Amino acid sequence: MKFKRQADEELSVNLTPLIDVVFLLLIFFMVSTTFTKESHLEIELPEAAGEKSTTETKKIEIVINHKGEFSINNRPLINNKEETIKKAVTKVSGGDKKLPFIITADAKTPHEYVVKAMDVAGKLGFVHLSITTQRSGASE
Repeated sequence: MKFKRQADEELSVNLTPLIDVVFLLLIFFMVSTTFTKESHLEIELPEAAGEKSTTETKKIEIVINHKGEFSINNRPLINNKEETIKKAVTKVSGGDKKLPFIITADAKTPHEYVVKAMDVAGKLGFVHLSITTQRSGASE
């Protein structure tokens, strides 16, 4: 007797469910990932809560008013150019990079001038940098 051989079926893997799972994972990660962080904070500068730092007798204090005019240790500068600030700070410090470097700026001073003062301090090698703030709840 001759039995008819059954034709071997081709084995195949159905990829449709696998593709569906991959797309679901892709959608999940796209939805759960934050691409941009937006912050809508209202802040008032310069106020901070904290203890007053101890002051040393010799220091470098840069005061910046709301117009961007600089003065170093109560001596006004002729302009607010970086070179002028560097020369004045070098003259006042006498080359001592360990002196406290204090920046006091008006609350309405543009950040450009505060950053310029910080940049000068960094370029000259000062490491004890602090920014003066008004104590929270203090009346003017």
